[in-house]
Order: sequence, then C-alpha cells, then structure tokens
Amino acid sequence: MKYIKIKMLMVFGLICSLQSTIAIAQNKKSDQKGFVKLFNGKNWDGWHLKLRNGDETMAKKVYAIHNKKVHVYKNFPDSLDLDTGENATHGLFYTNKKYSKYILKFQYKWGEKIANNFKRWQYDAGVYYHVVDDKIWPTGIEYQVRYDHTNNRNHTGDLIRPKDVQYDWYSVPDGDTYLHPNEGGILDESENWLHFASPTKNYNALNNKWNQGEIIVMGDKYTIHKLNGEVVNVAFNLNPSEGIIGFQSETAEIYYKNIKIKEFSESIPIEEFFKK
Repeated sequence: MKYIKIKMLMVFGLICSLQSTIAIAQNKKSDQKGFVKLFNGKNWDGWHLKLRNGDETMAKKVYAIHNKKVHVYKNFPDSLDLDTGENATHGLFYTNKKYSKYILKFQYKWGEKIANNFKRWQYDAGVYYHVVDDKIWPTGIEYQVRYDHTNNRNHTGDLIRPKDVQYDWYSVPDGDTYLHPNEGGILDESENWLHFASPTKNYNALNNKWNQGEIIVMGDKYTIHKLNGEVVNVAFNLNPSEGIIGFQSETAEIYYKNIKIKEFSESIPIEEFFKK
C-alpha cells in the first residue's frame, strides 16, 4: 500500500510539472500573439534607407541584408576613417508607415568594426520612434543602443530628446539616471537632451551574444524602454505622439534581427506593464 501511495504521488508530481510547463508555453505564445514582422529578412519592403550624404547606392552597402539580418557596415573595412565631422555613413533605415501605440521588439548585437565618432561615443547606435521627418538626425525620440567599453557601462535604453521633442522624465534625487516617480523619482526640469537608463548588468556587450530591445509606447501617454526583459527607462507626456521608426548606423558595426511590432487601437494603462 505504501508503495502504491508513493507511485501515486510521483505521478501527481509529474502531472503538475507537465501542467506548469504547458501553462508557461501558453503564456509565451499569448505574449507573442498580435506581433507582425516589420523586417522580412529578405528585402527592404516597407522601408527606406537614408544616409547623411544622401548617397542611395552607399546606403545599400551600409545596410546589408545577410542571413535574415541587417548587418551594418558588412561591406566596409574593419576601421572606417570617417571622423572628419561629415560622418557620411551616419543614417537610418526607416519604416514607411507611421505608428503611435505599439510594442516594438528587436534583437541586436555588436560586431568588431568601428567607424565615425567611435572615440567619443564608443559602440553607439539606436532606434528612433515617433519620428516626424526622416532627416539625419531626425525629430523624434531615441532608444539609445550603446556600450561604453572604456567604463564597461551599458547605455542601451537611454532616452535622447532632440530639439523640438518633449517628454517628462524622472530621475534619482540629485542624480542623472531614471527612477520611477512612484519610487521617489524627481521630475527633471533641466533642458538636458540625454537621460540615462537605470543601471543594469543584464546586457551583452562584446561577447557575440544577442540583446532583446523593447519599446512600449502609447501615443503621447508614455514610453517604456526595456532591455532583455528589464524596464530601464520611462517617460511621460510625449510630443510628438506618432511617427515613423528608424534604426541607426553610427559609430560601430551592429546587427539587427527579429524586428516586429504589435499595434493597439487604444492606450493600455501603464500599470499593465509593471505587473509582477
């Protein structure tokens, strides 16, 4: 009888474990529901390319499509001597369509080649959204993608606010990194254009591993910057409130893949994205 009870407990444990595994898989599938690919991995359908120097032929060299990824600077030498102030290969590949309320997900990793203002900004790129023009650089909000190897510091998730862009941002008291107002963050009333993400060790730098970037933005209500599933920056009361999306070429070789978006017709309360 004791043996039978033990076997029954073992079977019950296996059933519970299987149910838990199924529930996790279902939740992951539910989380992915509604996303569509922005980049098809084959061509530039739905996008246009733009460099500072306006050279369309060079733009196709800067943004090479290879193995379903965008490989920035694939067709260039290991070190680009372009630190002249002109920075010809600075640019973005832009969506043709405007977006307002959505979750944008993408993956990136760093290569080895360096270019342009590398000495000043190290490994630097980014994603612009709510872009109202397609200039280099544009009017829009930037999700910074950056790694400072000189200080071993992550900057991915930093917020950059160009001229003519507005948002409310909260920081640690007497500091310059993000802190949610509910946790004691103080409204930044300076005119600073660079707003640092909260510190994290949850990133991949020069190890040939991918990072998951994520932008959750609801029109003019708020934006959330996430890195590898962790909230690292938030801003409120955004202006502009919609626009095209662009991925940068800047100071270093970078790869982008799995660029996808989930749109919403109505704003989702920010609390929904902070639930444990």
